[in-house]
Amino acid sequence: MNKLFKLVLGSILVSTLLAGCSTSVERIDAGQTVDLSGAWNDTDSQMVAQEMISDVLARPWYNNFTAKTGKAPAVIIGTVRNLSHEHINTKTFVNEMERELINSGRVEFVASSDERNEIREERIDQDLNSTESTRNAAGQEQGADFILKGQINTIIDTADSEQVRYYQVDLSLISLADNRKVWVGQKKLKKLVSNGKLRY
Repeated sequence: MNKLFKLVLGSILVSTLLAGCSTSVERIDAGQTVDLSGAWNDTDSQMVAQEMISDVLARPWYNNFTAKTGKAPAVIIGTVRNLSHEHINTKTFVNEMERELINSGRVEFVASSDERNEIREERIDQDLNSTESTRNAAGQEQGADFILKGQINTIIDTADSEQVRYYQVDLSLISLADNRKVWVGQKKLKKLVSNGKLRY
């Protein structure tokens, strides 16, 4: 009986441990703000992109360019470097800025260098295999008037189980005609994180 009791008790303990280790998943709205670690997340990416693109389109360079040329400026997004203490998917941030720029309807948006290379390969294939009426010729690409580029930096201040995470995003809009910086934008975020297991 004693042996049987031990086997039953052991089985109960194993079942309890396994139940405690099971994964729980809850579907939530994609627009809902969720901060688990205090690190840069999708909400930060969306908010910073929206605010900075709204700012760049409201500055004097835009009206100066349209008044001088009579057309909307063509913009390309260059490199956004992550110089922070943590892993930040800058591609997601760049995609957010692209979406804001395109959906504004106020600029022409030029594909990135990686995208252009893929498109050029498709154009070469068309040149060899497509009919004359559907073929798109090389040398017809629209050049960009401005390039938007920048960096993300952080300062981390930690004491005991609390941490302040300071993020600074700096972007510059540069004229490709003459290398003039026509706009410099900056967005700052500060988060107070209380957690006994904070990591950089």
